[in-house]
Amino acid sequence: MISIYKTIESSNGPKLKDIEAIEAGCWVNIIDPSHEELLSISEKTNVAMELLRAALDDEETSRIDIDENNNISLLLDIPFSEMENSALIYDTYPLALIHTKDLLITVCLKESKILLDFTDGKVKSFFTFKRSRFILQILHRIASYYLIYLRQIDKRSLMIEKKLHKSMKNKELIQLLSLEKSLVYFSTSLKSNEITLEKMLKLEIMQKYPEDQDVLEDVIIENKQAIEMANIYSNILSGTMDAFASVISNNLNIVMKFLASVTIIMSIPNMISGMFGMNVRDIPFADSPFGFWIVFALIITISALITIVLNKKDMF
Repeated sequence: MISIYKTIESSNGPKLKDIEAIEAGCWVNIIDPSHEELLSISEKTNVAMELLRAALDDEETSRIDIDENNNISLLLDIPFSEMENSALIYDTYPLALIHTKDLLITVCLKESKILLDFTDGKVKSFFTFKRSRFILQILHRIASYYLIYLRQIDKRSLMIEKKLHKSMKNKELIQLLSLEKSLVYFSTSLKSNEITLEKMLKLEIMQKYPEDQDVLEDVIIENKQAIEMANIYSNILSGTMDAFASVISNNLNIVMKFLASVTIIMSIPNMISGMFGMNVRDIPFADSPFGFWIVFALIITISALITIVLNKKDMF
């Protein structure tokens, strides 16, 4: 899917408009394109196919590429949250920001909330023709969403921990494992992005305006903060999983201890009734009219005594 936007001046101020054709000062947003669409964009914008295809490989790492026409491609990993099997999962995908002489191109495998914030008007004071500043605003949103998702992961882990206190199943541990895997993805992507962001400081397009350098340095600081948060949450989650694996095992041991105690108590009536039910001579109380009640009282008494002893030994 290819969408083309351009900031157009109006009586109420600048507004983002959808346009039909590519022109100078526009923003071309490409989502999961076909090969034919990429060929068309490459021919119209004079951007190498390698730059356009790079973001379509979800295993690509963050980097900066420049083609023979001096088009600059910034490949960064951006965070995603999506539903899978009725559960919210977090992952990262590459996003290419291609800075050309006349326009900005973004390429990604999936539609991202980061770019939707721009098209939905949630980001103020951005202009498609101010390409360098627009890139910095996208970078700032990427760092902000990493921080938002990291806080969400932390809150979800706390909710799962509360359920684990009384759990004897693996469901909650599997959910924590999924969150820990997401944190590993985030941490790896953030560290890769950090190298790319620091390289950006040396790019000519970032050195034209001092305020752009200040914004980029702020983005680098937020990215480092996200790295620290991801590492802290990952360490906490790893320790929590180990602790609660022991808790689940201990909960199971408590249940087994209780069932063993109940089994011991229930075996007493079976043993006594079995003895008095044998078809042999001279069974005690066989000729007594109160034989049944005597045996019944004996069973209750012995069972009660064993229950008291087991209770004192904290078997219940």
